[in-house]
Amino acid sequence: MSSSVSASASAAAGAAGKTILASKVAKKYTDELKEETSKLDRRPKLVGFLANDDPAAKMYAQWTGKTSESLGFQYELIELPKDSLEEEIYKANNDDNVNGIIVYFPVFGDRQDQYLQQCVSIDKDVEGLNFKYISNMYHNIRYLDDSKSKKSILPCTPLAIVKVLEYLGLYNNLLNYGDKLYGKTITIVNRSEIVGRPLAALLANDGATVYSVDINNIQLYERGDGLTLKKHMVVDCTETLEEVAKKSDIIITGVPTSNYKFPTEYVKRGAVVINFSSEKNFNDDVKNIASLYVPSIGKVTIAMLLRNLLRLMENKKSIN
Repeated sequence: MSSSVSASASAAAGAAGKTILASKVAKKYTDELKEETSKLDRRPKLVGFLANDDPAAKMYAQWTGKTSESLGFQYELIELPKDSLEEEIYKANNDDNVNGIIVYFPVFGDRQDQYLQQCVSIDKDVEGLNFKYISNMYHNIRYLDDSKSKKSILPCTPLAIVKVLEYLGLYNNLLNYGDKLYGKTITIVNRSEIVGRPLAALLANDGATVYSVDINNIQLYERGDGLTLKKHMVVDCTETLEEVAKKSDIIITGVPTSNYKFPTEYVKRGAVVINFSSEKNFNDDVKNIASLYVPSIGKVTIAMLLRNLLRLMENKKSIN
């Protein structure tokens, strides 16, 4: 953590910031996963469904397979036509040899994708996109049962960003649980239902003031005074991107197009910038302004996905 503090100080003094690679953040979790799978009687099986021609999705699928196999998991990638996907998801739901399922979105690129997310069994949803998991997350409910024996699953990409922020020392461990981002202002340029909006809720639930930006408007996510461990609130914001960004301690982007670059002049000196898009959302000169720059988080996301898989298996044991 001291390295994070020194990096912030150097940027504030005008020195170039430090680039943090996802592999460094992921190592703690990949080591834990390898140790846990080595104790199991059989390798847990993850099935991935790819029903699109998106190069980013295909690359993500390849990374998932490579990482899974290296950490003691079985991985099967099924490439199939869009119209066959729903039926194949249900087959995997009913296959006792399959412990986790991931669908590489977008498939149809519309509300039908949201329907497909709900087709995946809640017991095998490693991405944490089931309505129950999403509802729990928005309401800041951490468990699936009253006895607190089954942990609710968090969406893997927002969870990965939380772990990156923890690694960078941005959570204040001297504060109470649920308040550890108190005093932090964060701008997120993405409000997708899979990453951007859940992430804004997670960070606001931990005490941050979060500006959620999409092509249409800016929304403010916050808990308000005296709402510790309660759900966040969302209000419309009349400020511009430049205004909210320039007062943000952390800027997180996820715009999936090569044409988009976040304006470097909007970044406050010493801020932390993180990109979770498959495209490069920041120009290289951001390193002259930001204290810490995380150009991608893919390896952390896959680690969280596999971590979710083991948690689902633990939840199933608590039922039996």
